[in-house]
Amino acid sequence: MNTAYYLINTVFDLYLMVVLLRIWLQLVRADFYNPFSQFVVKATNPVLKPLRRVIPGFFGIDMAAVLLALIVATVKLALFKAMNLLYADWSTVVLVGLITVLKKAGVMLFWILIIRALLSWVSQGRSQIEYVMYQLTEPLLAPLRRIIPPMGGLDLSILVAFIALQALNWLMGDLFGPLWWQL
Repeated sequence: MNTAYYLINTVFDLYLMVVLLRIWLQLVRADFYNPFSQFVVKATNPVLKPLRRVIPGFFGIDMAAVLLALIVATVKLALFKAMNLLYADWSTVVLVGLITVLKKAGVMLFWILIIRALLSWVSQGRSQIEYVMYQLTEPLLAPLRRIIPPMGGLDLSILVAFIALQALNWLMGDLFGPLWWQL
């Protein structure tokens, strides 16, 4: 059972991250000709194209992609519930799916901030991946930099973002209890 849990969780979480990246790339109007962006587009287009015919966008948000993210999370949780690995009622699986999407978005933001910080230390120039990471994180980090300017050449905005993200994670854990930590 552990192997099935691991495989289902990994496959669904990876695809959920790609769908969430698609939403995020569109929100920040990232360069869609970048190879990283092209990977995300090609991985999500087969499912999103038919959905877009039925579900329109809303104020610049790709609602088809949002629905796809919710469907991916809900199907994963439904599989876990069918395998008796999720301790939630069938009637709340969609709500738990929404909570899962929120948590995975936070996890993805954490890892993209980590990647951007590491690339800033080791990169010799502007690589294409670094540019997309910059486009994804700059709308979050720029306001923090206005409040906390670089000190001694160190940009502390990423550290402040980590602290805020972790505080938000603990707050959600307080709100949703053990369910938040199970996801």
